[in-house]
Amino acid sequence: MTYEILTGLVLFAFASSITPGPNNIMLMASGVNFGLRRTVPHMLGVSLGHGAMTVLLGLGLVQVFVLIPWLRTVLTVISVAYLLWLAWKVANAAPPAHAKEDARPLTFLQAAGFQWVNPKAVYMSIYAQTTYAPEGTGWSGAVLVGVVFALVNLPSVATWAWGGTQVRRWLAAPGRLRVFNWTMAALLVLSLYPIILGEG
Repeated sequence: MTYEILTGLVLFAFASSITPGPNNIMLMASGVNFGLRRTVPHMLGVSLGHGAMTVLLGLGLVQVFVLIPWLRTVLTVISVAYLLWLAWKVANAAPPAHAKEDARPLTFLQAAGFQWVNPKAVYMSIYAQTTYAPEGTGWSGAVLVGVVFALVNLPSVATWAWGGTQVRRWLAAPGRLRVFNWTMAALLVLSLYPIILGEG
């Protein structure tokens, strides 16, 4: 991979990872409701899960979507249903002091698995592999793209979780927290707009 291609990949990974999307909206809400330490598995699940998905797509799973076009429709339906459920959970999250004992942030595996039903993450991976993977490198090029993406992604998503912790004290008032959670839920639902239209 040349310096120019690597620079382009890093810039694309940063721009696509730091901008608002389902992952970042949920991480910020998790930072507010659970704190940074309890959100770490969620952050790692996003970054490592997305990196692994990027590698697998680069190794040939992207061809599955070409051979089985209806699979994209199925993915969209599952994605919309799951994101709506997550939006409901975010909107109704209780203040930390009043949260149910079983209330907890996403686990590492849940966050990693979520990448497969997050169209923004899927499209980011496909674009990265088709644009930046060096030709003729086979599996090593696919792995390199995935590793670079994960390394750039982690500090980007951590910024959102940390941002949530910074406004946590101000949101200690139940009324403010309720408005914040419903706003985050609304943004999560709005993120479905390009998915439903097939523009994501």
